[in-house]
Amino acid sequence: MIRQNKRKWMGSFLLLITALVVSSTPFRDLSSFPHELRVMEGSLEQLRVSVPVMGTLVNSNPDILHVNGTQAREVSVDLSKPMSVEPRRAGEAQLQVKWRNIPLTAVKVNVLPDFRLYPGGQSIGVKLQTAGVLVVGHHLVDDGKSKFSPGEQSGIHVGDMIVKMNDLYINDMSDVKKMINEAGKKNHPVQLLVVRGKEKLNLTLQPAKDKKDNEYRMGLYIRDSAAGVGTLTFYDPQSKAYGALGHVISDVDTGQAIVVGDGQIVQASVTSIEKGQSGNPGEKFARFYNESEVLGNITKNTPFGIFGKMKDEPKRSFYDEPLPVALAEQVEEGPAKILTVVNGQKVEEFDIEIANVIKQHFPATKGMIIKVTDKRLLEKTGGIVQGMSGSPIIQKGKIVGAVTHVFVNDPTSGYGCYIEWMLRDAGVNVRNAPESEQQSPIGKAA
Repeated sequence: MIRQNKRKWMGSFLLLITALVVSSTPFRDLSSFPHELRVMEGSLEQLRVSVPVMGTLVNSNPDILHVNGTQAREVSVDLSKPMSVEPRRAGEAQLQVKWRNIPLTAVKVNVLPDFRLYPGGQSIGVKLQTAGVLVVGHHLVDDGKSKFSPGEQSGIHVGDMIVKMNDLYINDMSDVKKMINEAGKKNHPVQLLVVRGKEKLNLTLQPAKDKKDNEYRMGLYIRDSAAGVGTLTFYDPQSKAYGALGHVISDVDTGQAIVVGDGQIVQASVTSIEKGQSGNPGEKFARFYNESEVLGNITKNTPFGIFGKMKDEPKRSFYDEPLPVALAEQVEEGPAKILTVVNGQKVEEFDIEIANVIKQHFPATKGMIIKVTDKRLLEKTGGIVQGMSGSPIIQKGKIVGAVTHVFVNDPTSGYGCYIEWMLRDAGVNVRNAPESEQQSPIGKAA
């Protein structure tokens, strides 16, 4: 009985000691030590274990990483103080923390190549051609007997994209008009290939003759292009890739993301600004400038903006040299800058505050909440206005993201996305990650 009570007492004592250790600050800090770390070549990072003892840090690849300024494979370290990690070249290494030869924790370090971009800020004109024609509404055709929409009767919905008619790809609305008239005169139905979301549908439409003008109609309102003004975010001098806007271009009537068939970006010049107010987001007014000089093409329209290739390095840059980029997990709350145009074509730098950083391990559109603090910009625009989307965000000399949306009820604040996700959609993969996750919008595109 005494022996059994002793075992129970020892068990309770061990549980108490374990609970105290687990709940202690050093243990919590040790358990929160990262298992994986990504750093850029040539940068300087700090790691902290926060265990108040001396220990040993084992570096599996000292050619890639230097720890506390040394290339040694084993380094004696004070585990209560930060350790400096200096990436020397791209590659992978593992750092293992030991205390009296007892392994405490380890971190895998992935050193990425030094990567630099020209930040944008220039206003650009966007001209987008759809891949087919977008259905934006139904209308009634009066054939003298009744009024109806042939397209609606055929099962075509608002938001559908008509990409083929009688097995021929559709490039613009003039193609549609010609083929509908020809089919109507022959009293032949038209076979349509329609894209609805991720579905592809084969539908049949019989054109109807409108008695008013003797033209054959589909009973559909359609659109084959879109145009607007935004801001260039970055340009990669190596691949000539660019990114802009920071958010998807959607059709104004249907809200559907526009599928790119073709497109160009051109220079734009800001002529005036409608100041933002609570409940009424402001707007940049700009005109396309020298439209014959195409800056680049548009090949993708994604939740993170528009992307393509530029012919030449963009002009009127604020910085003479390209800047390094920050990974998503390296962005911090605190002061930052944005580059944008508020008059003509002059790119200027303005102060903002990154008020909140949302940790993301996969692409998502709203990564940070930003607030304009620059008195000049607040006086001129009231904060973030439409047309400012894509303005690059600079923090500690690195490109960290882009302005995306303004808060409708607070024009001084809005959302930003991480530059890493924009680079991924531009074809520059900083790390392997799942496909972009689209989020429902909260706010209005800037």
